[in-house]
Parts: sequence; C-alpha cells; structure tokens
Amino acid sequence: MVNLEELVVKTLGACRIDSPMMPLLEARKRSYYNVDENDRVLFDDTASALAGRGVSPDQIPGFEPAGPRRKIFFDPSKTRAGIVTCGGLCPGFNDVIRALVMELHFLYGVKKIQGFCSGYQGFIAKHKRPVLDLTPQSVSQINEHGGTILGSSRGQQDPVEMVDCLERMGINVLFVIGGDGTLRGAHAIADEVASRGGKIAVVGIPKTIDNDINFIDQSFGFQTAFSEAAEVIRAAHVEAKAAPDGVGLVKVMGRHSGFIACYASLAHNDANFVLIPEVPIALDGPNGFLNVLIRRVRASGHAVIVVAEGAGQDLLSATNQTDASGNVRFGDIGLFLKHKICEAFAGAGLEQNLKYFDPSYSIRSVKANAFDSVYCLRLAHNAVHAAMAGKTDVVVSRWHGRFVLLPIPLAVRDRHSVDPNGDLWLSVLESTGQPPAFS
Repeated sequence: MVNLEELVVKTLGACRIDSPMMPLLEARKRSYYNVDENDRVLFDDTASALAGRGVSPDQIPGFEPAGPRRKIFFDPSKTRAGIVTCGGLCPGFNDVIRALVMELHFLYGVKKIQGFCSGYQGFIAKHKRPVLDLTPQSVSQINEHGGTILGSSRGQQDPVEMVDCLERMGINVLFVIGGDGTLRGAHAIADEVASRGGKIAVVGIPKTIDNDINFIDQSFGFQTAFSEAAEVIRAAHVEAKAAPDGVGLVKVMGRHSGFIACYASLAHNDANFVLIPEVPIALDGPNGFLNVLIRRVRASGHAVIVVAEGAGQDLLSATNQTDASGNVRFGDIGLFLKHKICEAFAGAGLEQNLKYFDPSYSIRSVKANAFDSVYCLRLAHNAVHAAMAGKTDVVVSRWHGRFVLLPIPLAVRDRHSVDPNGDLWLSVLESTGQPPAFS
C-alpha cells in the first residue's frame, strides 16, 4: 500500500524555459494514449482497490506521468550530462546509453555528454577510471553488442566524493542505470546534492535481470533474459526425453524473485517443475519434491526442472560471505539438487541420466532483443524528459502500461517478487502440473 505523499516527485525548481519539444507537443492531439503532464496515472487499477481506499478522488494515489514538458528547468545550450552504468550485466545497457545520447543531442541540443567508467568507481579519484566523451558517432552501433561500453562495478562509493566530482566537472544532469543497490546510491547522491543546495538532477533507469524492482511493470533486459533461458530449457527437454529416466535440470538467475524461472518455463511449456524462492521446497516425505519427481519420471519417462538460484536456500549451509554490494553469497542450489536427485534415483532403482545446465552468465551478456531495444529507447527518452524538467531522485517506470515517474525511495522500499497467490504462479502450476506445494 502506498499513499499520495510517497508518490510526489522532487523537482529542482520552477520550469521557465521553453522546451525544444514544443513543435512536437503542439502538433499532438489528446487521446487515450497520451497523458497530460498535469494529469496522474492511478496507482490502483481495480474498482475494489479504489473503493477500499475510502478517500475523495483528489486523494487517490497516482503517479506523475513521464514524458516531455512544455517548460523545462535546464537551458540545453548550457547543460552538461553524465551517464553511469552499475551492477551486473544486463541486455540493453548499451541501448539505453545510445538512446540517452541521441535524445539529449538531437532533440534537446545538449552537446556535452560524458560517460563515467566502471560504475560508481568512475567518480572516485583513487580508482583513476577514465571519463568518455559520448557523441552520436561514438554510440551509433553500440546497441549491436551486449554488455556496456562504460563498464560496470558493484558496491557503493562515498556520495560526498561523487558529488564533489560532479561539481568539478559541471555536470547538471546525471543518468544512473542500475538495480536496487545502484538506485540507493543514486538516492544518496541526490540527498548530498540537496544538502549543498545544488541543482543537479539525478534520474534512474531501472536495470535488473531478475525483474525485482518494485512498482515497475517490467525492467529492461528481462524479456531477452527469459527468452534466452527458454532456449536452454528447450535443450534440457530434448536431452531428458532422449535418455531412459532422463532429467534436465536448469538453474537460472533469480536471487529473491523467480520471474525468469516462471516466464522461461512458460515460453516453451516444456518444464515439469519450477522451483522459486517465493515458494518453500520440502525434499523428503511422500509428497516431498524428490518423491514427486520420481513418480513423474516413472509415469512419463523423463522430467525437466527449472530452479531459480535463490530457491531452497534454507536447505543449504550458509556461506557467511557477501559480495561487493553487500549481498549474501548463496549456496549453489543447482548442484545441490543434482546431487540429491542422483542419490534419490539410485535408491529408487532408476537410471542416472541427469543433464545439468547453468546459463546464468551467458543469458545476461547478450544484446537486447527487439522488444527490449524498443523498451530501452522509450525509458531513455522519458529519463531525458524528466531530467531536463528538473526532476530528481526519481526513476522512470512503466505502471499498468504507462510510463510514469517513481520516487527512488519508493522504488527501493521493497522487492518485487512472484506472488504465490497471483495469476503468474497459477499459470506455472497449470503449465507444469506440479503440486501447489511440496510437503
């Protein structure tokens, strides 16, 4: 549940400069498919949710719509922009960089655009990371490649040093492309700017291959990732069917949220079991996973299992380790299940024909597919519109199919996850035929 105040977007001040977008805006007629900048996009999309709030229409929570404004805060001819990419790789990084540069240069006339290398390390003097001048020529073909031309890194840096860097370089608008940890860093930068009375807009473009940032319909790169994972599941199915008592076991990314596992398994409808962090797994007992799997293989001759990396962590010994971003290092549920399945099959007198697939890093390093390329471009366009209008401490989101502006503190408040009572998980249960729970 959110309230009206949590959805208010911060702004650097009054917008008094005519936008270069005015010719396009004046030619556009009102329709269902565009939302006026003074309108709101409602948070709730069901009658029961609206009625349950019990408030007057002007108190119903709604997002500020994204898109170009008729008046902007920054003078494009005097504006210098910065771009940084952080966290793990994700399809679409380069698409976003390219679209930001093209929109800033050609639509707004911003000619000074610089890219900070190696994530937030790029702001810190001791790391000695280069800064790239980004032009339409230098980014023209980067969307044909995976990864990010700016490089990336994990872990936070001192916001005081980062803002010092921005001020020294005269950066007015900063675009931060990354996941929840990156967005927390962006919020810290915006807070430090505000504490100094500065006028630097900080705008986030949400990146998470796990699709786990809250209040966002879908993050860029996710469609590409689950499409690539689906092809691995197809291969696992072929291998499983070709061998007596064959099992294909596929581990995909998803530390806390099982969206890749769910969508990839639905894409080709070949999976018989989908295991995700949101639904507990019991291995043993008559209705435990291992016995249900054995019954499936005896009845059908094969099985395909898709497991998210964060599933079943309670079954594993804690690693007591963290990565550079402070995330707990998980045990390997894929290898653990492989061992347990082989043990169970040996005990049940079944053949040992398990093929294990782990495409985790390969699916995040490919270039974006056509859908994600379009989505990246539209996110970038809306990020530029927001920044030039002086919006700050904000992330561009899409909510119920409409692009909106989402305050960063709200975006990182909770984690987006698969609802075990929702329609996505119901579709997985319908598709796989697996029981709602293993007990």
